[in-house]
Amino acid sequence: MWETIKNAWKIPEIRKKIIFTLFIILVFRVGSVIPVPFVNPEMIREMSTGQSANQFFNYLSILTGGGLTYGAIFAMSVTPYINASIIIQLLTVVIKPWERLSQQGEEGRKKLAQITRFATIILGLIQGTAYFFYLNNNKCLSVTGGAVVFAAFVIILALTAGSALVMWLGEQIDVKGIGNGISILLFAGIISRGPDALDYLIGIWNISTGYKVAAIAIVLAFIAVIVFIVWMTGAERRIPIQYAKRVVGNKQYGGQNTHLPIKVNMSGVLPVIFASSFLMVPTILLSFEFLVTKGSSFYKFLSLFSVQGAFYAVLYFLLIIGFAYFYTTIQYNPIEMANNLRKNGGAIPGIRPGKTTSDFIAKILSRITLLGALFLSVIAILPIVVSSFGDAMAGISIGGTSLLIMVGVALDTVQNLESQMMMRHYKGFLD
Repeated sequence: MWETIKNAWKIPEIRKKIIFTLFIILVFRVGSVIPVPFVNPEMIREMSTGQSANQFFNYLSILTGGGLTYGAIFAMSVTPYINASIIIQLLTVVIKPWERLSQQGEEGRKKLAQITRFATIILGLIQGTAYFFYLNNNKCLSVTGGAVVFAAFVIILALTAGSALVMWLGEQIDVKGIGNGISILLFAGIISRGPDALDYLIGIWNISTGYKVAAIAIVLAFIAVIVFIVWMTGAERRIPIQYAKRVVGNKQYGGQNTHLPIKVNMSGVLPVIFASSFLMVPTILLSFEFLVTKGSSFYKFLSLFSVQGAFYAVLYFLLIIGFAYFYTTIQYNPIEMANNLRKNGGAIPGIRPGKTTSDFIAKILSRITLLGALFLSVIAILPIVVSSFGDAMAGISIGGTSLLIMVGVALDTVQNLESQMMMRHYKGFLD
């Protein structure tokens, strides 16, 4: 990877893209520590540490690069855009006009992108409102009395504008930088929490001999999980394909053997993000005290969705598996795949064309999806399991979801660099 980056830096055009991407990341990080008006950052940081810390709040803070703990302009980070993208993608299957747009090439994709932007603003307003009530309920505002209404307007507007600006920064990376812009910003936010995680591990190390062993085990597990994620990301099931021979004039076409690659983790980290977004709703509702009375049955029900609870872990596990199957179902059509093979003169050895082929592909997809979903589920709930061993383990900043995102974005970015270098070193037909 380092060799790829070093070689890419030597190419002036790619070097400009890398510098531009780094500049956007710098802007993003600066915006993640500038607090919005009328909030008390010291109170927020105090609330997010210690025994009384809200673990779900800390989990969201990881994905936002610490913006939530500063009450920053970019506190919402890329989460409204990611959630909006997933929702629009899923609704495209249900809403026929949107489905037709997705099939209209570049023009249709531009219209869907515009719809996603509007959805991002709406979600930014909702999440910004929930964050304001959370701050107000925990006495983290610098104003009281009637000024709270004006403060609410300013804070929610600033957070929503921050979400829109982050979305725009990500799109600028797509156009002028390297890699997927939103993924790069998400990666930058997560990696920025690395020093906090290291500081926490040092704190564990200094407690006692037993905790030294725990710190070493955490580091070794961290390395092992990264290796496992890299291996699973590249793993694939190859279905052999054989094409029939055709003679046209004096030439023979086809007759070669190839394969149909199916990735084990076909859906990437999307099922994890969508499952966590779904489970975010009860916590958001708890922040609205005028809707949920503390101590009521509804309040107790919503409290079951605590991030550190067994109920949350089990439901999180099942939702990831369910969303993985749902994503695979809308992205891969075994009947269409079988028809394309038959039209091109291809067949799976030992499998009859038509319905038998589609049933075989569907069976393979089901098994591979289950394996990939179990992989995502185990990695995602690993921090919850580790934190159950003691209070000292509950403060680990980098969780399974974060590792999945970090490794995935790093691999995609390196592949993007390699493809751009290959394109620029291609000599062409005239050389």
